Amino acid sequence: MEQKNNKKKRFNKEFKESAVQLVENGKSAAQVARELGLPEWQVQTWVRDARKKKNGTVGDVNLLEELKRLKKENARLQEEAEILKKAAKYFAQHQQ
Repeated sequence: MEQKNNKKKRFNKEFKESAVQLVENGKSAAQVARELGLPEWQVQTWVRDARKKKNGTVGDVNLLEELKRLKKENARLQEEAEILKKAAKYFAQHQQ
């Protein structure tokens, strides 16, 4: 019985960039994949990621995540401030 190696292949940045450059210079992703002995989806993923990075959409995703986190934190802080206001009002009334 054959045992499969489930380790992922790791490719350095330069290798990926050269594959993307080949596609950008007119070769198809399928052709580049065949020449490099890779699955076509892998080359397509690298090309898509490079285009996203070039267009700034990767950064936009990070900004949206940060905005979401800050809105959540703001809501929590507003709730805490409201609780403190109510507590101060309560103690002010019952101190007399």
